[in-house]
Amino acid sequence: MRTARASYGAVVRRESLDIGGVRRTFTLVRPGPTGVNAPVVLVFHGAYQSSTTLRLATRRAFDAMANTSGAIVAYLDSHRRHWNDARVDTSFAARTTGVDDVGFTTAVVDRLVRRHAADASRVHAVGFSNGGYLVHRLLHEIPERLAGAAVISATQPAAGNFAPRASRLHPLPTLIIHGTGDRVVPYGGGRVSLGGRHSGGRCLSAQETAEYYARRNGMDVTATTGRAASGRGVYPTGSRRTPVEYTEYRQHPHPPVVLYTLHGGGHAVPTPGRTLGSLLGQDGRSLDSVRVIEDFFDLTRRH
Repeated sequence: MRTARASYGAVVRRESLDIGGVRRTFTLVRPGPTGVNAPVVLVFHGAYQSSTTLRLATRRAFDAMANTSGAIVAYLDSHRRHWNDARVDTSFAARTTGVDDVGFTTAVVDRLVRRHAADASRVHAVGFSNGGYLVHRLLHEIPERLAGAAVISATQPAAGNFAPRASRLHPLPTLIIHGTGDRVVPYGGGRVSLGGRHSGGRCLSAQETAEYYARRNGMDVTATTGRAASGRGVYPTGSRRTPVEYTEYRQHPHPPVVLYTLHGGGHAVPTPGRTLGSLLGQDGRSLDSVRVIEDFFDLTRRH
């Protein structure tokens, strides 16, 4: 277990847990000192990544929440760089060997509550790509352990490709961020693949995913017109390369569902200054997704 000083004055720790005889690890970024009943943000990386590579790829942007929101940020590590997510049609070792990533998630939350004064009622899950598909699973299997979820570049699996055995109905605020130029998970739905080599089965479109969760939250889904996004997380209303569209489903008293569409955006966690190559599509610095997530979860510390 190692402890180090991170950016933004936070403290970084590497911790581990034993889950069914398997050693699982995660990177913890917390304020120093941690406040009582601190909110939690669980971050799940994409395929072929780790907590370390996701932190580097996002320029440690999620770490900043420890300072701005007093949140405890936990970057969880998958089994052999993949999660046992919500899809049937995957051949990742985590899936074929039945790794218990749901149990790992609950064990991390319990550790944070017990040792780091975390608030069990304010646990939020954020997932990118393969990690986003795990968040889809968490939303159905342990929604009562969460206060909200954000999914980036991962749409809801189609009916025949949906893995969770149980589906507990517990409405939650849900944020979806997706680029129309995503070459791995098509914005318009269809088969998920990486360069045609690895299949993730068929999935819904980003719009259908938003409607799915709006209905699940008890809302009557009607035609909702998207509008240009604005706010502190957008530059300032999107960029010329990648305009951002905002679609919201909000009907009191049901938890909201929001879709951010990045026109031309690729398969990435949108952060300022990041540009991807041709394989995954372009990300034109149009959205500060970490700030958007922080605002959506209402984590921003009020001064």
